[in-house]
Amino acid sequence: MGKFDLDNLMGDLGINDDADTTPEKTQAEPATPSDEASTSNEAEPSHADTPTIAPAPTDTSTRAIYDPNADQDDAHEGDLLDMVEREGIMDPADITSARNIVAKSPAMSLVSVLLDTGADEIKILQCVARFNNLPFERLDNTLPPDERFDGALLQRMSVEACKRADILPLRTEGDRVVVGTPKPDDVFAIDAARVRLKARSIRVVVVPGSDIRAALEPFEQEDAADEDVGNLLDDIDEDDVLVDDSADDQETDLEKEAAESPVIRYVNFIIQSAVKEGASDIHIEPGEKSLKVRFRIDGVLFESMHPPAKMSAAITSRLKIMANLDIAERRVPQDGRIRCTVNNRKLDLRMSTLPTPNGEKTVLRILDTKSINVELDDLGFDQNTLETWKTQVAQPHGIVLVTGPTGSGKTTTLYASLRQMDKKTKNVSTVEDPVEYHLDGITQTQTHERAGMTFAKALKALLRQDPDVIMLGEIRDLETASIAVQASLTGHLVLSTLHTNDAPSAVTRLINIGIEPFLIGAALNATIAQRLVRRICKHCIRPVEMTESLQEFADIQGFQPGEIQEGAGCPKCRGTGYSGRVGLYELLVVDDHTRDIIARNPNVTEFRRECVSRGMRSLMDDGLAKVKEGRTTIPEIRRVIEAGH
Repeated sequence: MGKFDLDNLMGDLGINDDADTTPEKTQAEPATPSDEASTSNEAEPSHADTPTIAPAPTDTSTRAIYDPNADQDDAHEGDLLDMVEREGIMDPADITSARNIVAKSPAMSLVSVLLDTGADEIKILQCVARFNNLPFERLDNTLPPDERFDGALLQRMSVEACKRADILPLRTEGDRVVVGTPKPDDVFAIDAARVRLKARSIRVVVVPGSDIRAALEPFEQEDAADEDVGNLLDDIDEDDVLVDDSADDQETDLEKEAAESPVIRYVNFIIQSAVKEGASDIHIEPGEKSLKVRFRIDGVLFESMHPPAKMSAAITSRLKIMANLDIAERRVPQDGRIRCTVNNRKLDLRMSTLPTPNGEKTVLRILDTKSINVELDDLGFDQNTLETWKTQVAQPHGIVLVTGPTGSGKTTTLYASLRQMDKKTKNVSTVEDPVEYHLDGITQTQTHERAGMTFAKALKALLRQDPDVIMLGEIRDLETASIAVQASLTGHLVLSTLHTNDAPSAVTRLINIGIEPFLIGAALNATIAQRLVRRICKHCIRPVEMTESLQEFADIQGFQPGEIQEGAGCPKCRGTGYSGRVGLYELLVVDDHTRDIIARNPNVTEFRRECVSRGMRSLMDDGLAKVKEGRTTIPEIRRVIEAGH
């Protein structure tokens, strides 16, 4: 075995820095038998310079390297998350999301994942410091640089290296250099800093990354000019930049990369995970140094995984191949459709790509026939509204409108209404853009704007097909609205959607499009506005007391619920307290009195006030009724219903 310089070894480990190891003291101590034995076996004649190894000091800096009492299993991250949860720094839902991301993206640092969720950086890093028994320090950036850190050490390490490693040399303590970093577990970066600083040992303190970046900002331009060219060249390989000879070669390379087994498996994993968790959309978002995959579950986006950033182009190319899109074209948006089978379920994925400075963002809408096959009785109507709505969609003629923002469930309501019709005795036809779900016994037509197949042109053609019921995907212009009104006045029932915030606004919207008020009053039978709110998870539902803010809101609304319910958060609902969604509805039935008001071209505020006074149940009233029934919560209905309703 080779010889080691024990002084250097102890110094590197940060042990015995202050121990008295003078030769005189060593010689004064009597030798133990083991000492004599080691002396007799030593080839050197004298050991007067051999220091006595003192017990390890109580200083905890060596914990950053190794702690023999530390638990070395995989529970380390979980323990930190438990500490964060105990101190109430993050919501349970965000903690559950962080656990899922770390489980699915092992290469991601837990601290990075926590900070990406929007958690308070200072509080998180204070937990990290306590968890690792390390000091926590802040840098007062109002002080001069020489009072915050050692400029000579910074020059030795270089600003670029500090930025890259997120490390700042602060000061010297004896023969040790104290460095600050928000990532004390990155032992490779810390060791690289020790080498650059030519330090015998390193002492780590936890410092927020924002403090480090603020401290380095004034030196960036200077460091960029003065950096040693040799250090730059050390980090560059000849193959780091490749010149593309032709577009054909680039397309071939992308196709080859996208066809590699790991990429195919990862894309399949993303789709399977989304379907398993009940997501309606998949968002694949490239960043400058990261790649995020987010799922929209029950109308809310959740971060699910962080693939390596270098996989961004390959994942997008694989999805383009599946959707038969041009993988070489990355400058313009593209739309496509993927038909696949996941867990023995046939799905359609509607794909959209959008160029960004960091690559193409891809969004996949999951079209699952299982989610659209919902009966009217299961959508969340109260009994009176349900019976009234069924009566309206059974009328022989007229217009029935469903209003609400994108993603509020309008298509689901219309499809559920069409399914209850007698398709054996009626000719039911639709015009949609696009046809998302296929319905048996119904003629469905898709518009093609580039080919001239607009809503208006398709509607004109359908009127020559002897229809009884026509469903329009959306009324969006005067021509379509005029034909729909004429169709309703000539004995057809027209169902359609309109983008307005409430039911009475549908009337003023049609007037603004250009339809005469007296024609609207004659043609319109009913309009319903709707929203989707998340249901309380049935697995963790519990009674809670009204907080002061909730009670104040309830008093303003004249709502006295008594005891209310909420979800505590459990694995079944990913810690959110919600699972599934239920509809809120505001139904306006147009009667003779209402037709007279419409004919006078009313102001929308006055018209709404008149409708409410005549018994129209507002979205807020329906939401508060569902809160009282224990189906949703007040914060949830406030999230989806605009103020003032």
